Amino acid sequence: MKARIKWAGEASFIGETESSHAVVMDGPPEMGGRNIGPRPMEMLLLGTGGCTSFDVVHILKKSRQQISDCVAEIEAERASEDPKIFTKIHIHFIVTGKALKPEQVERAVKLSAEKYCSASIMLGKSAEITHDFEIIEQA
Repeated sequence: MKARIKWAGEASFIGETESSHAVVMDGPPEMGGRNIGPRPMEMLLLGTGGCTSFDVVHILKKSRQQISDCVAEIEAERASEDPKIFTKIHIHFIVTGKALKPEQVERAVKLSAEKYCSASIMLGKSAEITHDFEIIEQA
């Protein structure tokens, strides 16, 4: 896997992926940023949320659960001094579908957290990561 990051002036950077996608990242105004993109550390959270959400949806579909939506809400705390690494991350899944079995959703979340999600497992080496979920019955 490869990526390329190019400085775009001030505190802005353009990240390009090997799969030909691009994203603008920017620093906060107090560091010369123009607030035209997410901060790099926010990108880490987005990547983690995307990775674990992909797993949960894939596992539930393989389990023949009738899932129609999955939202991962993430809250994180960072160290107060440099390096300001993540120290705590909480991922709350909101899973919507018909007749979803709580034990299947719990299993999917656990498998992602402990076996499949490379991003959260990697971040778990330095941060305490917790998970929970709620199920919304689709009408």
